[in-house]
Amino acid sequence: MSTNDSPQGGDAALINASIAQLKDWLAAGELSANDLAAAFERRIETIDPELNSLISRVEANAPASTDGPLAGIPYAHKDIFCAKGTRTTCGSRMLGDWVAPYDSTVHERLSQSGAVLLGKANMDEFAMGSSNENSHFGAVANPWDTAAVPGGSSGGSAAAVAARLVPFATGTDTGGSIRQPAAFCGVTGIKPTYGRVSRYGMIAYASSFDQGGVIAKSAADCALVLGEMAGFDPKDSTSSDEAVPDYVAGLDGSIEGLRVGIPKQWFSDALDPAVGDAVTAAIDELRAAGARMVEIDLPDADIALAAYYLLAPAEASSNLSRFDGVRFGYRCEDPKDLQDLYERTRSEGFGSEVKRRILVGTYALSAGYYDAFYRRAQKARRLVTEHFQRAFDQCDLIAGPVTPTPAFDRGAHSDDPAKMYLEDIFTIPVNLAGLPGMSVPAGFVNGRPVGLQLIGRHFDEGRLLNVAHQYQQRVDWHERMPSIAGDSANDNREG
Repeated sequence: MSTNDSPQGGDAALINASIAQLKDWLAAGELSANDLAAAFERRIETIDPELNSLISRVEANAPASTDGPLAGIPYAHKDIFCAKGTRTTCGSRMLGDWVAPYDSTVHERLSQSGAVLLGKANMDEFAMGSSNENSHFGAVANPWDTAAVPGGSSGGSAAAVAARLVPFATGTDTGGSIRQPAAFCGVTGIKPTYGRVSRYGMIAYASSFDQGGVIAKSAADCALVLGEMAGFDPKDSTSSDEAVPDYVAGLDGSIEGLRVGIPKQWFSDALDPAVGDAVTAAIDELRAAGARMVEIDLPDADIALAAYYLLAPAEASSNLSRFDGVRFGYRCEDPKDLQDLYERTRSEGFGSEVKRRILVGTYALSAGYYDAFYRRAQKARRLVTEHFQRAFDQCDLIAGPVTPTPAFDRGAHSDDPAKMYLEDIFTIPVNLAGLPGMSVPAGFVNGRPVGLQLIGRHFDEGRLLNVAHQYQQRVDWHERMPSIAGDSANDNREG
């Protein structure tokens, strides 16, 4: 055994180890939870000033459970999950100093599993964005190239995992906000089926789309964490009581004979040819592992994009109406009257992207336009769902690109919101249908990571994790680690 295969290998061994390996070392007494947390805290101190991936640091406490499935494993929360006594900002000035008075169900379950919270991850304000440039607390840098965006809105979570600041992080996915940043940062991310993970205590953006999930180095790590997060919650009316399988036990199953659907419309002029080549190479690895490729029709990407950017802002306009300066959150100074209080609080407290979406949503729901826009968008949502159902009559799983391009430079789309929204063209259809989806590292284009997207039937997360794990047994993209200034513990740099 080399020194890097044991905790005696120092910080390099700890930050590159899988969650399962860390669990083994902790269980064997070769490593203490305090020492493990300290190693990641040192790394955060050294590396994060360049990345800005965390909004708040949390003092590591002894795990609530010393024998839980994740006992002693450090992690970061996307700063949209409430954790009692911890500042929870949603990346917004509106909640800049708000301290959560209760725990989200996700936080409660991870605490019961013994996981140790180290920080709250930066994010696009109220989860609205595809680049993590919309945070009140500043943009997040991509660890692979600090001139590039990490993706959004869970960009802080993805950057923190990619830079090995934490073994895993929570994220949320409303239109691709786990999968897209996971692809841009070269890590693995899973968005479960809508209703699989409780939304209680997860601050709402668009309630019929939002879904919590996991970002980690590998599918095996995601399986461990998702198993602890998933399950029915009576406090969430949209929570499903579908039984949660043992995701870890299903990882090693053969994919021989698996029918993988390839949407022909997704490999078009909208896709960067170099990204297409990387995704095709990843699909070839699935074929080499015994899977069978089936060409399918998914013709609704453009329709899905348009429908989403009406429906999600409509729900946001309702959800964010609670931020009025009266009950909690930011309040303007010296309001003249109630109208002035409302207007200045919301004008000063929200950023430009949030205001844009509130305006779009309010317009779509207004009396004169409800039928012309909102109702038609709901019909389009149903059409997208039906086309997925037909596709799954021909295949067991769908594979394709996560994004049309690799990570773009910061500021590249700042003056063109429509172009920014196009980054979500391959992820949004999955959210409209409430399906589970994954992003799996699939190579690099000009030094920036790209991802392979896997999409399953409802509640088929186990199959996605199994296929992703089998793919990761054949490649090492998920083991690659970015070179970061000041990093002295990197043994797997991308060459």
